[in-house]
Amino acid sequence: MKFNKHNFIYLQVAETITQLIKDLYPSESIDFDSLYSQLSRPPKSDMGDIAFGCFIISKALKKSPADVSKELQNALKQSELILEAKSFGPYLNFYLNPKEINKIILTKILSNEFFENKLINNAPKTIIEFSQPNTHKEMHVGHMRNLCLGDALIKLHRYAGVETIATTFPGDVGTHVAKCLWYYKKHCKESPPKERKGAWLGTLYTKGNNLLEEQRGSEFEVSNREELTAILKQLHAGSGEYFELWKETRQWSLDLMNSVYDWANVKFDSWYWESDVDASSVSLVKKYYDKGLFIEDEGAIGIDLKEYKLGFCLLLKSDGTGLYATKDLELARRKFDEQGVERSIYVVDNRQALHFKQVFKTLELMGFPHAKDCYHLEYEMVELTDGAMSSRKGNIVPLQDLIDQMILKIKTDYLNRYKDEWSEDKINHTANIVAAGAIKYGMTKIDSHKKIVFDMSEWLKLDGESGPYIQYVHARINSLLQKTNLDISADFSLLDHTLEKELILKLNQFNDTVESALKNYKIHLICTYLYELSKSFNSFYAECSVLNANDENLKNARVKLCQAVKITISKGLGLIGIEAPDSM
Repeated sequence: MKFNKHNFIYLQVAETITQLIKDLYPSESIDFDSLYSQLSRPPKSDMGDIAFGCFIISKALKKSPADVSKELQNALKQSELILEAKSFGPYLNFYLNPKEINKIILTKILSNEFFENKLINNAPKTIIEFSQPNTHKEMHVGHMRNLCLGDALIKLHRYAGVETIATTFPGDVGTHVAKCLWYYKKHCKESPPKERKGAWLGTLYTKGNNLLEEQRGSEFEVSNREELTAILKQLHAGSGEYFELWKETRQWSLDLMNSVYDWANVKFDSWYWESDVDASSVSLVKKYYDKGLFIEDEGAIGIDLKEYKLGFCLLLKSDGTGLYATKDLELARRKFDEQGVERSIYVVDNRQALHFKQVFKTLELMGFPHAKDCYHLEYEMVELTDGAMSSRKGNIVPLQDLIDQMILKIKTDYLNRYKDEWSEDKINHTANIVAAGAIKYGMTKIDSHKKIVFDMSEWLKLDGESGPYIQYVHARINSLLQKTNLDISADFSLLDHTLEKELILKLNQFNDTVESALKNYKIHLICTYLYELSKSFNSFYAECSVLNANDENLKNARVKLCQAVKITISKGLGLIGIEAPDSM
């Protein structure tokens, strides 16, 4: 995807550099896009506002970057925007006129123009698959990393101007289902609860799996295996008592999923189910086996990918049933054919890295034209402080239990003090917003290639890098703004304090951060930006009085700066699916 040049300040500086090069080196022609891409923030604020690396020009001129930097510095004339430039080795750093950049940045943010400029034009229509929970298992805290990453990726793409489809692919068939139904039918002595049946169903899966493990090697092992096979055959055939039980219990799991998605405010444009592609995926493999692409070995069918260092990809077992790879081949075809997309992203944990390499290579060898347009966004797992989670073993933090615990803690620690001022509905609503903010920020603030260790107390802190901290800053600004009149004009040239200047330049980095996050699939960059912006605001607020400024015009300018920060925090939190509360 090619991004538009959207940074208003960078554009003007790039134009100045372009003119300088034309004046100094008339025989040289340097691409404007290349110049623009070399602009960045200096490592320290006293080194200027924008740094320009002279490497591209130096290569064309066959001069050292440091020499080019000096020549450009000597040739630069002061302008309305640029006060001066200084050479720092291979970099030419620009010191900008705060009056001019304040007016440009704050005016565009306050008018919302800053956020309406499409970052990408003519982007390929994209489908993003995320949150693939299994039915008949309990959703736990580990599932939230996938859900939060996928939802943020959807929102970032749409913000940037990409037509994007959100889809999910739950696993509703397979051995795990058979184990759950087997235990429910043969060994469960209790009746289903009236509420949260899906979560209860997950506990039966764990019990069934544990019982099967206990009876491994015993007199029951053979009969257990035969019973599980019989259950799977009924599900595949679409008839029988276990099939009827599957339909009923599958709905319980779907109700659980929807309750989680509603709470997290995540919506899917389309749903694909493993059971829907089961038969058609087997037919697809047989079709290409008949064409000679796949090979048979002892009744099983697959494809040899050893020459690509991808081993052997099994597609049909000897009993004729398919595997995950089988279904992903058919699913890929359906996505592109049915949705008319040009790009497909899979948000799945890194344990499936080889799986997707095999699937994408197999699609390529099948002649599927969009094989090259499929991308696997990997992520590391979520662990508890005492180690990895496993639904089979039962050492998980059930998601609904976690939500209940977090809401209770938020009320106890923060919100019950407002009992005499707020309605119960407002307290409950705010507690839900803060709990969702804690989970979503915690799940997206870490680079997806690094593990997350879930710690509820850390994620709920108001004085550290957490979602509630940033939400609290937003609520604090909102409280301040409610004490003043926002229908005012402001002279932004009065904002000349160092902390004001740094805060405004930080605001200007919003769209650059979105671009970096999308280019590199690094959602955590948005979180880091919001945390740094919030800290920058708090430093400004502690040093620069707003409502008690000694000049009315200065007060108005600072009020408008606070409003711009509030708007930007709200936009940024929205990109990672977090609501910004007005009060906390």
